[in-house]
Amino acid sequence: MDSLLSKEDMEAVLDILDEGIQVVDREGIIVYCNEAAAELDSLKKEEVIGSHILDIYPSLTKETSTLLEVLKTGKAIYHYQQDFLNYKGSKITTVNSTIPLNKNGLLVGALELSRNITQVRELSEQLVDLQEKIYAQKPVSSKAVKGTARYTFEDIIGDSYEINKLKHKAQKAAGTNSSVIVYGNTGTGKELAVQAIHNASQRRHYPFIAQNCAAIPSALLESILFGTVKGSFTGADHRPGLFELANEGTLFLDEINSMPMELQSKLLRVLEEKSIRRVGDIKTREINVRIIAAMNMDPFQAVQEKKLREDLFYRLNVVSLRLPDLMERKNDFSVLLTFFIEKFNQKLNKRVLGVSREALEQLENHSWPGNVRELENIIEGTMNVMDGKWIQIEDLPYYLQKRKKVHEKLTAEIPVGEKLSLKELMKSMEKEIIARVFYQNNRNITKTAEKLSVPRQTLQYRLMKLGITQEEE
Repeated sequence: MDSLLSKEDMEAVLDILDEGIQVVDREGIIVYCNEAAAELDSLKKEEVIGSHILDIYPSLTKETSTLLEVLKTGKAIYHYQQDFLNYKGSKITTVNSTIPLNKNGLLVGALELSRNITQVRELSEQLVDLQEKIYAQKPVSSKAVKGTARYTFEDIIGDSYEINKLKHKAQKAAGTNSSVIVYGNTGTGKELAVQAIHNASQRRHYPFIAQNCAAIPSALLESILFGTVKGSFTGADHRPGLFELANEGTLFLDEINSMPMELQSKLLRVLEEKSIRRVGDIKTREINVRIIAAMNMDPFQAVQEKKLREDLFYRLNVVSLRLPDLMERKNDFSVLLTFFIEKFNQKLNKRVLGVSREALEQLENHSWPGNVRELENIIEGTMNVMDGKWIQIEDLPYYLQKRKKVHEKLTAEIPVGEKLSLKELMKSMEKEIIARVFYQNNRNITKTAEKLSVPRQTLQYRLMKLGITQEEE
């Protein structure tokens, strides 16, 4: 049988990829590379193929080249950060996964997949350098807090039991130096709570440094956190990490469950020993940093799913704060609504007085999967384009208007009269309930099935049986 794709077709497919692919033979001669790999060194494919790996990457050596290391040991290397200088003298950073190629039990070459993270590295280093300049002289007044940690407990809007309980516990935590884990769903205000804790603590006049652990490739995150010394890897300079920059202050590690397990073990060591060691350094530096970590899932679940080390969890979880969903604090809804209308009246130079009864009903009946952030975005978007003094239902996003039409259609179908059977009524009510939850979850079958506690296949069958469309009407 003829191959589905010719060699030329396969190469055309590989040239589309953003990741660089290189294959070398047993002697380190490049026998294949795609367009992305050639572009890393500002060369063309024909200039690369047939050359030795060290001729194409002269800043690398037998000891620092991941391809030559795999040829030497026969063992794969995964997710390794490699820095080198290309022919133009530009510093390139890649994350490489390199595997040996064997034939009939003999090593015949190696294949490498490279992801270019140069821009991410440059932006991260610029951010670190900027923060180093900002904190070159320690702040001496509370005015210096602005621009670092902006929010205080006064910015946490609401007076419900749930939010008052959170504030009370967070204020107690602010008076200590213990580590804190803050968790809650997207849009519940985790960073707001973290900044409020910092600004109410004795560390408020010192740095507040925030780092999202999911925003930086894992191979780069270690050097960003702990810093580097010149020569620790090709092109590395003396640069402090975020731990040093946050000394005497607070280091906020968001989405810590995205941090690689190996790096979590190093973080645990820092927490226990109160010292860090820059990448490639032998010198130990003492630090005094308070760690506040956050995640969008229950920490116990993160431990069970092997996304968070159990020992690190116990070390961080001295104080645990859960941010409630907006649906759990319904008593705060009107307060938040009024707050956001006033906020965007000032920002957009508007004079909106409030929300019509019909529009308010739609907002109150919404499930708010995006929580307070979703409410804020809806009010901002609505006030940007609306006319008049009151937010009407037609001013709301389409998906909220759509729910009203679906509700009216379904309720109009419910038969009324003396001969109404229980079976007919139950079928009509089932249709209305399933449809309402379905549209509240933006036609997502998996989420709807979870809400209704039914198997996904069962829900798909009921949607078809009841005539509830999965398409936009």
